[in-house]
Amino acid sequence: MLSIGFTIYTGRLTPTLRVVETHPKKWTMPVLSVHDLEIRVGARVLMEHVNFRVSAGDKIGLVGRNGAGKTTLTKTLAGETLPTNGKIDRGGEIGYLPQDPRSGNPEDLARTRILDARGLGQLALGMHESSMAMASDDPKVAEAAMKKYGNLTDRFNALGGYAAEAEAASIASNLNLPDRILDQQLKTLSGGQRRRIELARILFSDAETLILDEPTNHLDADSVVWLREFLKQYKGGFIVISHDIELVGETVNRVFYLDANRTVIDIYNMNWKNYQRQREADEERRKKERTNVEKKATALQLQAAKFGAKASKAAAAHQMVARAERMLSGLEEVRAQDRVAKLRFPTPAPCGRTPLMASNLSKSYGSLEIFTAVDLAIDRGSKVVILGFNGAGKTTLLRILAGVDQPDTGQLEPGHGLRIGYYAQEHETIDVKRSVLENMVSSSPNITEMEARKVLGSFLFTGDDSNKLAGVLSGGEKTRLALAMIVVSGANMLLLDEPTNNLDPASRLEILDALAHYEGAVVLVSHDEGAVEALNPERVLILPDGVEDHWNKDYQDLVSLA
Repeated sequence: MLSIGFTIYTGRLTPTLRVVETHPKKWTMPVLSVHDLEIRVGARVLMEHVNFRVSAGDKIGLVGRNGAGKTTLTKTLAGETLPTNGKIDRGGEIGYLPQDPRSGNPEDLARTRILDARGLGQLALGMHESSMAMASDDPKVAEAAMKKYGNLTDRFNALGGYAAEAEAASIASNLNLPDRILDQQLKTLSGGQRRRIELARILFSDAETLILDEPTNHLDADSVVWLREFLKQYKGGFIVISHDIELVGETVNRVFYLDANRTVIDIYNMNWKNYQRQREADEERRKKERTNVEKKATALQLQAAKFGAKASKAAAAHQMVARAERMLSGLEEVRAQDRVAKLRFPTPAPCGRTPLMASNLSKSYGSLEIFTAVDLAIDRGSKVVILGFNGAGKTTLLRILAGVDQPDTGQLEPGHGLRIGYYAQEHETIDVKRSVLENMVSSSPNITEMEARKVLGSFLFTGDDSNKLAGVLSGGEKTRLALAMIVVSGANMLLLDEPTNNLDPASRLEILDALAHYEGAVVLVSHDEGAVEALNPERVLILPDGVEDHWNKDYQDLVSLA
C-alpha cells in the first residue's frame, strides 16, 4: 500500500491528512516526482512536506477554491518558480500552460510559435526563405540557397516533417485558430488568441507531462468538447486545474483536492464522480460523529458542574471535565464552509441620459481588418452583450470603449458624468509592480487606506495579503482584485471582458448575482451563458459586422459558441 501525506499551512492551521490507497496500483516509471516539497510566499509557509508522483497515464485534477495555492504549486512543478526546499524530479519534457501566457517572440508568426514546440517552426521559415533565394539571378546566391534548403529539409523531415505540420494544423483548427490567425504575428493577437496559440503549442509538443491551468478559458463550446476528447486519449500524464466540472469529470482518474479553508490536499486515487461521492460521505460521517460526541461531552460538562458544587465530588467533576475535553479534541474537523468574496458592483455615480456614444469605429492590424463601421449608443442603465467568433474584435472594441486603445477611424463621445469601470480579461488594469493595497487606493481618488482594506477583506484579502505584490497573485486572485477595484470606483458604466474566467463555482455565482442587481450600464463580453442570462441584456452587438439588434432568446444559443 502507498501512503501519501501533504501538509499545507496558512499561518494558523497546520492539519495533515494521510490517505492510504486501498487498491494499490503498479507504478510505472514516474514522469514527475515530488519529494518533501516546501513553498513559501514571503515569510508565510504555503506548503510543506509535499510528496507525490505522476506516472504515464495518471490524469490528475487539481481542484480547490481561488487562492488556495493551485497556481503556485503548478508553477513550481513546471519550473517557473523554485521551491523553498525539497526536490522535483522531472522524467521528461513538461508542457505548461499558465493562466496568463506571455511567452514567445512577439514578432514571430503564430504558426511558427506552435511548430517550434518540436523544433519545426524556424526550420520551416528557413526553408521558405531559401526557396525564395533559389530564384535569385546571382548563381552563387541561388546555389548557396539550394544547399541550405536541402540541409534544412533533411532536418525538417527528421523531426516529423509535413506529417507533424499537418498534426499541428489539425490541433489549431480544433481550437478555432484558422490560417488567417496562424499567419499573424503574435503581437497582433488578442489575449484569448494568444492563449489558444499556447494551448495548441503545448498539445502539439507531445510532452510526457502536461500541466494545464484553466485550459478551457477563451475556448468556444466546440473547442472545449474537442479538448476533453484529446485529454481522454492522451497517453502521457497530466495535471489540470479547471473549474469546468465536465472536463474534470470526464478526463481525470485521480483527484488532488486543495481545500482553501482547512488548507489540506486530499488525494483520492479515483475518478471525479467517485471522489465527489467519497468526499460527501466523509463529510456526513464527520458531522454525525461530531454531533454525537458533542452531546456526550455536553452531558459530562453539565454533570461536572453539578458535582463541582460539592467538595466531596470535586475530584470526580475534574475527571469529567478532562474526559469531555479529550473527547472534543479527538474529533475530526468538519470541513468549514469555504469563504466566498461578497460582491456588489458600485452604486452608479450620476450621469447623463447617454453616457457614451461611439460612431464609425474601425480597427485593423496591418492588412487584417478586425471590424468596421461600428456605431453604439450606451444609455444610462442599459445592458448590452457583444457576440462574435473568437478574433472578431470583441476585446479590441472593449479596449477602445475603455480608452485603452485608439480606433483607426471613428470617435467616442463621452456624455455628462461618465465614469467607466473596465474589467480586462488579461488583468491589464492591475499594476503588477504595486501591492494589492496600492492598486486599490489608486483605483479611487477618494478612498482611504482603511476603507480600501475593508473592501479587500470582503474580497478575501486579509492581513498581510494586502501587502502582496499583485504580480504574484493567481488568476483567481487577480480576478478578485480587479473586481474589488471596480467596486470602489463608483463607475456608472461597466465594461466587462470575460469576468467569470478563473473563478470557482461559488465565486462565479456571486458575480452573476452582482450583475443581476447592478443599476448602471453594462457592456459584456462572455462565453458564459449564465453570465449573459444574469445580465438580462436589452441589446446585442454582433461583430465583426457591427450589427445591432434587440436581444431575444435565440441569441442565447450563440453565447457559448461566440
